[in-house]
Amino acid sequence: MPAILPTINSPADVKALPEKELPRLAEEVRAELIRVLSEENPTSVGGHLGPNLGVVELTIALHRVFTTPKDKFVFDVSHQAYVHKIFTGRRKRFGTMRQFGGLNGFMLRTESEHDCYGAGHAGTALSAALGMATARDMRGSDESVVCVAGDAAFTCGVTYEALNNIAEHTKKLIVILNDNEWSIDRNVGAIARYFNKISTSPTYSGLHDRAAKLVEKLLGPRVKNLAHRVETGVKGLIAPSVLFDDMGVRYYGPIDGHDVQLLIRTLEFLKTQDEPVILHILTTKGKGYAPALEQPLKFHGLGRFEPKTGATKAAPSPTFSELLGTTLSKFAETNNKIVGITGAMPSGTGLISFAKAHPTRYFDVGIAEEHAALFAAGLACEGFAPFLAIYSTFMQRAYDMILHDIALQNLPVRLCMDRGGLSGDDGPTHHGLFDIGYLRHVPNLVHMQPKDEDEFVDMLWTMAHHNSGPIAMRYPRGSGTGVVPKAQPKLLEIGKAEVIKHGSTQPVRAVIFGLGGMCQLAEEAAATLESKGISTAVVNPRWIKPLDTATIEFFARSVDVVCTMEDHVLHNGFGCAVMEHLSEQRITTPVIRIGWPDQFVEHGAPDILRKKHGLTAANLVEKVIAELGAKGTASKSVA
Repeated sequence: MPAILPTINSPADVKALPEKELPRLAEEVRAELIRVLSEENPTSVGGHLGPNLGVVELTIALHRVFTTPKDKFVFDVSHQAYVHKIFTGRRKRFGTMRQFGGLNGFMLRTESEHDCYGAGHAGTALSAALGMATARDMRGSDESVVCVAGDAAFTCGVTYEALNNIAEHTKKLIVILNDNEWSIDRNVGAIARYFNKISTSPTYSGLHDRAAKLVEKLLGPRVKNLAHRVETGVKGLIAPSVLFDDMGVRYYGPIDGHDVQLLIRTLEFLKTQDEPVILHILTTKGKGYAPALEQPLKFHGLGRFEPKTGATKAAPSPTFSELLGTTLSKFAETNNKIVGITGAMPSGTGLISFAKAHPTRYFDVGIAEEHAALFAAGLACEGFAPFLAIYSTFMQRAYDMILHDIALQNLPVRLCMDRGGLSGDDGPTHHGLFDIGYLRHVPNLVHMQPKDEDEFVDMLWTMAHHNSGPIAMRYPRGSGTGVVPKAQPKLLEIGKAEVIKHGSTQPVRAVIFGLGGMCQLAEEAAATLESKGISTAVVNPRWIKPLDTATIEFFARSVDVVCTMEDHVLHNGFGCAVMEHLSEQRITTPVIRIGWPDQFVEHGAPDILRKKHGLTAANLVEKVIAELGAKGTASKSVA
């Protein structure tokens, strides 16, 4: 029997298929997801497999009932939009998923007219969809707007801000609550328990007759024999929900999110409703692939894997994230004030090991970064030592709380900013390239970055003993240089840099300040410059705020060129801080800065992106030689 998927090049092709072929299409899509993201695809870098396996039937039903780009699909986070991409003219490019120059792992407005809204962070879809629906009403057009949000999105406060406004702003909006009990890790909190209560409560068992009548209305009199199906999988279809109905949004559900025919008929019915509605569907993350069902956390998002077993190659260990969890666990053995907090990322941040070792002092607040920061502030007020571990890109959401609640009150909250720097294949929504800029102007706050694993542990030790105000540390994704931390960490002097190399001969003509992981590139560049007869010093700054102004001034007054390297945008970054200080001191030594440009950096392998945008030792060497050539052979003497 000929395969169906090769014939699907547009949403019209999905609509044209005989309905009886849709389950087979779903099977082929799942096989393609596994093939492209696994080692079967030679260029694969992996991706979000589990979430996409769970929404195959839903995506088929959406494209059967609605017509994009006229109708709008807004996916929360949008990491579950791979199937949508396959159906909207990108099937032939699907093998390039998350690769440099290939398809983005999230919805991207510039990638296709069928991607009406780009995303990457949770909780944004409902507000955006409401804005689109309101615009449609004001314009007087008739397109449908469909918001697809997982149950984890309902742990975000902004989702409830949108719910609070839906009935006031539009008369027609379809919200699909995709309930699979997971975000990245298993969902936590009262909202997760509430949805579980809706889907399992025996009070719904008596509603199967009403549900059967509605399904019969949707499907026609020829399907009266579906009553048994309704009783087992669709009971409670029209049961009211206080949470949603009282907000003016009509609740329907829960229904089986893998019954494509039922989904189609239900969506056809909801499409005709002139009121905001929410459809609660129950799906299984990783459906159709045993390894993903057995390990939903691992298969939420992963690299290349062996398709038969789901096995992945061991990554270099420990990562900075893992080191955070094990180190804090050890510190907490002798300090009962240490508390670990994260926002739905116990594994991603490494706090999962802390949670196992100290369960009563570990808190996962769900996807609620603002609350997490305020919660940490409250703990700090009462004498505890909260370590708040959140990705740099997600910490942006808590900026107001960091400024207004933590820093203004000078509370000793420890901000552990994972993924500080490039996040590679995940792209612009996940790169942590802005945290220096949004933190370095905040009063009372200390900010630092380690060059390797040993210094990372020293910085954590320093954070644990810093009780005079907020302190932050940014650190990169993955592993460092492989340095094994010493047995006993040491307290670092705040605001004191480390001079790694003074230069081989006098006069020293250049100094390179390599922040964090860029210190290794700084040493590489210095070695090349030395081979060309240019004596070069290398400094590990450690501190973004406060700067080691004495060291900066010493070298700036004695060399011909100052260089900074950082895994951050140049605007308002570390190099900018150095330039500002030198300007204030009337020191005119030229400064060469290496960092990311003033743009949102695309997705791709880090080595490719660094080469493209000039974050290399070779680029720095070229710039230094050009600058020294322009200055001539004269040089300053070291004081």
